[in-house]
Amino acid sequence: MPTPPDTSDPNAQNAVAQFEQSLDELESLVQRMEKGDLSLDESLAAYERGVGLYRRCQTALEQAELRVRLLADPLDPDSAEPFDDGD
Repeated sequence: MPTPPDTSDPNAQNAVAQFEQSLDELESLVQRMEKGDLSLDESLAAYERGVGLYRRCQTALEQAELRVRLLADPLDPDSAEPFDDGD
């Protein structure tokens, strides 16, 4: 089981800011690509960057979920129920 980030670690404290920065950059890349003004090389580079940003965001979300599970039940985090979005 992966360990949650240490909240006293400055890197862990900046995780939210890094997530939001990555998400903003990803949204910007998508907008640029949707305009259709990029060359093929620029589009490929933007796509590669986007995949990296997506993976970084996904990892941050998984770490946040783990932290929530540990807060919900530190002795048995796997017993936490998935969030219900009301659908």
